Amino acid sequence: MKLLDVVALTQSLPEKHLTRGQVGTIIEELDTGVYEVEFSDLNGKAYAMAAVEERNLMPLLHCAIAA
Repeated sequence: MKLLDVVALTQSLPEKHLTRGQVGTIIEELDTGVYEVEFSDLNGKAYAMAAVEERNLMPLLHCAIAA
């Protein structure tokens, strides 16, 4: 994964009030396999930020890729 990738949570983060499936954007790599993810509403207003391990993120794709 890389900066500005759009991702979805695959695990809820109850301590951050974030649930599985919420969509965010990677804004920083904190450590190997750990990213700072910003979660924003449909108007672009950030409502949460969290450090998330790569294993708890799924990249969202907006175009076709070769299988």
